[in-house]
Amino acid sequence: MARQRTEAEQQIAELLRTARKSLHMSVAFLSRLDGTTQHLEVVDTRVPLLVQEKNKQVQETSFCQAILDGRLPAVIDDVTRHPVAMSLPSARIPRIRSYVSTPVTLSDGSLYGTFCAFGFTSDKELSGRDEALMKVLASAASVIIEPEVRAQQRRDDIDGRLDPLVAAGGPSVVLQPIVDLATGARVGAEALSRFPREWGKGPDVVFEEAHSIGRGHEMELLALRGAAALLDRVSGYVAMNVSPQTLLTPAFPALLADLPLDRVLLELSEHDPVEDYDALTTTLMPFRAAGLRLAIDDVGAGFSSLRHIVVTDPDVIKMDRSIVSGLHVDPVLSKLVEALVVFGHGCGVKVVAEGIETADEATRLRDLGVDLGQGWYFGRPGPPEALTSVAPSRTAVRQPA
Repeated sequence: MARQRTEAEQQIAELLRTARKSLHMSVAFLSRLDGTTQHLEVVDTRVPLLVQEKNKQVQETSFCQAILDGRLPAVIDDVTRHPVAMSLPSARIPRIRSYVSTPVTLSDGSLYGTFCAFGFTSDKELSGRDEALMKVLASAASVIIEPEVRAQQRRDDIDGRLDPLVAAGGPSVVLQPIVDLATGARVGAEALSRFPREWGKGPDVVFEEAHSIGRGHEMELLALRGAAALLDRVSGYVAMNVSPQTLLTPAFPALLADLPLDRVLLELSEHDPVEDYDALTTTLMPFRAAGLRLAIDDVGAGFSSLRHIVVTDPDVIKMDRSIVSGLHVDPVLSKLVEALVVFGHGCGVKVVAEGIETADEATRLRDLGVDLGQGWYFGRPGPPEALTSVAPSRTAVRQPA
């Protein structure tokens, strides 16, 4: 059964067919050269049993490499007149006798491979005009190829960073305290993933990249395991972040089954769309019945309306720092926070404010009825041993006049 070509491969096949028919040859192909091997990526041929797509040969002994090295001309009308060509394996099997080849280069000048056509008989009519046609077709092929080449390079780059991290057990996990704004007492902590500093990428970017190449679930589950490992080292609850997509994987319920669920707050970002609320509810139902609590994160900055909150029926909503920062001097932000507090409390939901950096913000949030808070004012993310049981005392005691 013939292999199903991608859309890009089909477009290249049409260019190759144009080359083969225009030059009256038997085979045309696009090859990829990796330094040691010539890969026949796309082939258009009248003899499919002899030359097939995805075949490989040693690059050094190929006609293409000899042409790239200048040991053979780009247009060979009669292979038998060239001793170098006759010494190559392809001069015997499949007994090539005429050949035209041109390099395929990408926009940055790098060599991808070659665009070639050959016949099993010599052809005295081959000329520089045929080479010019091949160059035009090769240029068109490079435009088609480049997006996938760049995408593969991106995948390879991401894999190259993730592989050693996964082998080492996943991202490191730190904790940021969550405090009761009325008393200043720490009641929990949020587990946050950290990646190597030299990557120069924030956690959100790393997880997004991992998801883009199909490894997001793997990375999220490793981060969750890292967070779960800290439960025995701290008091209070630990908030753990998970995307709706990862929550629906078979590995996620297996991970939850071994945790003290009454000490776990599961945070779903409002940024992430939920494609199947019924499936999400069904997956979480037995765990919530056993004590697991659910939070909607990033409220106020997400993609959706309040429907995301209403349908998931969370225990906690966490206000995004974008509506917390500077609210003590911004009456519009204060009104928005107040509305979310009324809404949350009306639904029997605890309200948490993220990104609190000053005592004035903390005081204003408490005055508006926000239940809990976290941010640099109460403590930066760090190891479990760095958590304190009580927040800065002036937060709890400062009362409105």
